[in-house]
Amino acid sequence: MAKQQFKIIVEQDEDGYFVASIPALPGCYTQAKTLPDLKERTREAISLCLEEAKENPKYRNRIKVLAYEPAFVGLEVVEL
Repeated sequence: MAKQQFKIIVEQDEDGYFVASIPALPGCYTQAKTLPDLKERTREAISLCLEEAKENPKYRNRIKVLAYEPAFVGLEVVEL
């Protein structure tokens, strides 16, 4: 099986946890206290979502409708 690549968005929440979401797989996300743990958990989450997509036509349809590939533009801070 050919390897697949997924872009992920990583943020840090107010409690210090790192949170990863995978826009190509709607509803696919995970969190961890450290970045190395997050990377492993992200692989696990992607695998679970791909398995779900194989078995669940409703989830496959969600992927067709809601999935997107993010393009990083930048990070801005706005003051008012």
